[in-house]
Amino acid sequence: MLDTNGLPRGSTARGNGSHWCPVSSQPIPTRVVLLAGPSGSGKSSLAAVTGLPVLRLDDFYKEADDPTLPLVDGSADIDWDSPRSWDADAAVAAIVELCRTGRTDVPVYDLSTSSRVGRERLDIERTPLFVAEGIFAAEIVSRCRELDVLADALCLRGRPSTTFRRRLARDLREGRKSVPFLLRRGWRLMRAERAIVARQASLGAHPCAKPEALGRLAAAAAGRHRTPAAS
Repeated sequence: MLDTNGLPRGSTARGNGSHWCPVSSQPIPTRVVLLAGPSGSGKSSLAAVTGLPVLRLDDFYKEADDPTLPLVDGSADIDWDSPRSWDADAAVAAIVELCRTGRTDVPVYDLSTSSRVGRERLDIERTPLFVAEGIFAAEIVSRCRELDVLADALCLRGRPSTTFRRRLARDLREGRKSVPFLLRRGWRLMRAERAIVARQASLGAHPCAKPEALGRLAAAAAGRHRTPAAS
């Protein structure tokens, strides 16, 4: 959980959730921090460390039988790293409903079968801040800003070789796809990682490593929003 009494300096020490915001007689609007970054960059683990409620944006992937799914150029593989494989409208609707009501129903997505296997209720109660994390989070920065629900937008970055190893180990452990597919995807993403980060930055997500991301999340939790300026 974030310690909002001081910005973290590379530490994941847990703080008291009562310090998330100052005491006020006025209702505090709920806002979202969008956490983007290449696949395997550590978004989920960072979100978990904060202690804030988390909306998993990867659960808004389209299903494998959707005719609008894109293919990797020159291949029969579905391009799950293209924003066109993801339902941005449904993700934004869920974020807005969480900000307005504190609860929403979200799909439960099985990456190994590329299908939605159910729905579940996400209830953040009166928490004034939550994290929405996923590889396409940067795609909705401008929409969340226009809807006045955005606290900050971040893009985790690191060494492409480290991201490659972390991503492959995770995907193999979880059996997300076949081994040949994961190797092809991993090699392609490693070569494209710097371009991926640059594009997400151009969409309004601030590129940073984990220590700076924790600091900005702590600032947002304390009410010091850094809503990205329109590009």
